[in-house]
Amino acid sequence: MLAALLLPVVPASAGPAPAPAGAAADVTTVRAKPAPTPPLVAAARALDEPGREATLALRDLFLARPTLGGLGDDFAGGLLARPTDRGGDPFDDGYDTPSTRRCGPRVCVHWVRSGPDAPPSARWAATTLRVVERVWRHHVTRMGFRAPRPDGQRGGDARFDVYLKDLGVRGLYGYCAPEALVPGQPRQASGFCVLDDDFARSQFGRAPQQTLEVTAAHEFFHAVQFAYDVREDPWLLESTATWIEERFADRVDDNRAYLRFGQLGRPRVPLDLFETTGYAHYGNWTFWEHLTDRFGPGLVRRVIERAGTGDGLPDEYSTQALASVLAARGGLPAAYASYAADNTVPARTYPEGASWPAAPVARRTLSRTDRRAVLRTRLDHLTSRSVRLVPARGLGKRSGGGWKVTVTVDAPDRVTAPAARLLVVRRDGRVRARPIALTERGLGRAVVRLDRRRVRSVTVAVVNASTRFRCDRSSTLSCRGVAVDDRQPFVVEAVLRRAARR
Repeated sequence: MLAALLLPVVPASAGPAPAPAGAAADVTTVRAKPAPTPPLVAAARALDEPGREATLALRDLFLARPTLGGLGDDFAGGLLARPTDRGGDPFDDGYDTPSTRRCGPRVCVHWVRSGPDAPPSARWAATTLRVVERVWRHHVTRMGFRAPRPDGQRGGDARFDVYLKDLGVRGLYGYCAPEALVPGQPRQASGFCVLDDDFARSQFGRAPQQTLEVTAAHEFFHAVQFAYDVREDPWLLESTATWIEERFADRVDDNRAYLRFGQLGRPRVPLDLFETTGYAHYGNWTFWEHLTDRFGPGLVRRVIERAGTGDGLPDEYSTQALASVLAARGGLPAAYASYAADNTVPARTYPEGASWPAAPVARRTLSRTDRRAVLRTRLDHLTSRSVRLVPARGLGKRSGGGWKVTVTVDAPDRVTAPAARLLVVRRDGRVRARPIALTERGLGRAVVRLDRRRVRSVTVAVVNASTRFRCDRSSTLSCRGVAVDDRQPFVVEAVLRRAARR
């Protein structure tokens, strides 16, 4: 699971940061590439340069530390140190004065009373403690996730430790760092969290209590993830941690700032891509929102358990675990096609979707004189493309007859996991959806009545839901691998005809 998280600040008042390269996703595809930067250099930059994506760099540093030796190990230890480890921090990044702490049943909060890292009062430290204790009860007691692994006597005792520090000055909300591998469990780690010392509105753009709630929910979930697999694929860790913000602090909606960077805004960027200089992995929390709306919030726990280690868990890679869990629920291709299609009309298909952007679509108008429309595209794994068919004037129902559109899909063979779904948006606001069944060779057909007085549009979504990889190729995708089924060809054709008289 994620070894460390340093979230770049995107204030609610300012909106998201500028889109990273490849944001025009309906035109171009973003591909994952190996990151050649050594882990120590990448982690140091992540801590010193606001807005950098530091998660993978710090996780890799923790995992690479045993191989660094000498001075490299000393510097790694400083980057991963607790604020109270002043003497072991070569960057002089710890507390300047002795700290104090306040503890609850499961959590201890540490802070200093003076200096730049001091919170505004002991009352704020107590508020932080109450919030993190609530987060523990929500994530572990209520939702059933593993508790963070105990850290022995670090921080004073075995309770989970949270440190307050002025992180906003660096453009960070907080982080949760791994600290030690669990004996006998080489893929599990204990850890601790560091949160900003006041979450001032001037730095974060919203009420301090609200920012504290979503940050604590997100960061603590990374400590939970360490208890399953500290090496897990980072897209899974970040997207589920952003999703759980919605479960704990639904009223805050801070995660909406990332929507246009995920598949709502960029459906042709792979779902499992971890962007080292972008936000796709945060924006794709909507994928888990879509699944849990249909199958319940326990689905995320089941996926993380299949990707986890210890206690007989299967230790599958992220998308492999996802496919395993969905196998008994209609399969990943069907679920992913439903997600892709619903993203084109979020206001009608998500409880809070009226405030979300809609996924881009290719628009085609069908009329008496232009009765055929074709979309040709190539899709990488876990991406989609949608075409919206709009009836022109004059396609109202005639006496005893009307119009119909026949949609044919020519997709790759079933082994590559293609799927297609059709949405009919009626003028009264209702949405009717159904899958387009594909043969073994990827061929499918559907017929829809097209009465302009009743039908606003017909949308066809096609997806490549492949989860096949050649693993351990140093990418930022599932299992650090290279997808086997990228660049798959799809053709959608729509033909308008008169309907038979009744």
